[in-house]
Amino acid sequence: MRNIHKDARTLIDRAIEANMPRKAVRNALENHTFTGNIYLLAIGKAAWTMAHSAWEIMGSNISKGIVITKYGHSMGEIPHIEIIEAGHPLSDENTVAGTQKAVDLAQSLGENDELLFFVSGGGSALFELPLPGLGLDEIIDVNRKLLTSGADIVEVNMIRKRLSAVKGGRFAQICAPAKIFTVALSDVLGDRLDSIASGPAAPDMSTTEEALSVIKKYNLTVSGKAMEYLHQETPNILDNAKTVITGSVRALCESAADIAAELGYTPHILCTDMDCEAREAGRLAASLARQIDGSVYSFKRPCAIIMGGETVVTVKGSGKGGRNQELALAAAEGIAGMDNTVVFSVGSDGTDGPTDAAGGIVDGGTFRRLTESGLSPRAALENNDAYNALAVVDGLIITGPTGTNVNDLTAILCRHEVTDAY
Repeated sequence: MRNIHKDARTLIDRAIEANMPRKAVRNALENHTFTGNIYLLAIGKAAWTMAHSAWEIMGSNISKGIVITKYGHSMGEIPHIEIIEAGHPLSDENTVAGTQKAVDLAQSLGENDELLFFVSGGGSALFELPLPGLGLDEIIDVNRKLLTSGADIVEVNMIRKRLSAVKGGRFAQICAPAKIFTVALSDVLGDRLDSIASGPAAPDMSTTEEALSVIKKYNLTVSGKAMEYLHQETPNILDNAKTVITGSVRALCESAADIAAELGYTPHILCTDMDCEAREAGRLAASLARQIDGSVYSFKRPCAIIMGGETVVTVKGSGKGGRNQELALAAAEGIAGMDNTVVFSVGSDGTDGPTDAAGGIVDGGTFRRLTESGLSPRAALENNDAYNALAVVDGLIITGPTGTNVNDLTAILCRHEVTDAY
């Protein structure tokens, strides 16, 4: 008999593989006509994969290029392309140095040149040049406050773009008069162009009023200089920029549904825009699991209930974890004692928070095993310490960097038969 945990891992690995950006990059390039000298810039956690795919297709037609990606996410050299690894989720000195090289390249372009710009999740942290009067330390401090406040990614990026010389459409202005063709791998719910990596080459849809409301909503403190910039509008019209979106959380969920069906589960995509607190999403997942076979209105075994999106964590403790790990741990108590049931949540990029895990997985025995180990799951949640709790019960999902980034995948798997012991 098949192990339900093995089914979960198969679903995760195959869904991520189905959403690697190679095919999407090829489609985008084949449908675009380049009219001048081609240069390349790729930013984000999928930057290396996207740039490498472009090189395989276009080869020496690319004059030169730069890749800026997270530490450990480069998979080797690419001809004529400089690869720079930098900090994520918080920028560092390598971020600024790499971004300055990208700006130097952009400023060297003329009207007969075109920049092929690959953008993926993580680009906000990996592509940063503070505006005059702002230091990197201040940018890091503001970002840290935003990332632990419970703000969603659109709100976070409203502030980030206004403190940056390259976000919010400003990088496209730097490229002018050259054209800039952006191929974006979306990790933002609703695929808002101005929020994917904070929209370096996208007209800004947000306003100063909205940005200031985020500062007020989360009671954030910033310097007088930063507040000055928050009162300034960002570019909302760009005449040298074109963008196409390739890949999204919807496609990730659809792939997961197809794979679940192949594994013998009846798939149900519940939503692709989950954006609540991680622990609330975990409790919802547990509640749904308890309802299976509970009434004529419930899902029936064997089934896979699939959700996609990006939850948030309001950090109050001093523990270690990420939103997917916290979601999984929050589901553990609710499914305690349930046979043949697992809940997992995983980041498609292979990283979840400042950890080496992509997410977490729990089953009907996780809560018991944790308490028998002397750990309180509730206390771990309150301390935002899901990583260390799940590590004790082999509940961490480790994939390593995947080369893609299309939000998070959460699923409840329920089978009929007794599975192998786990």
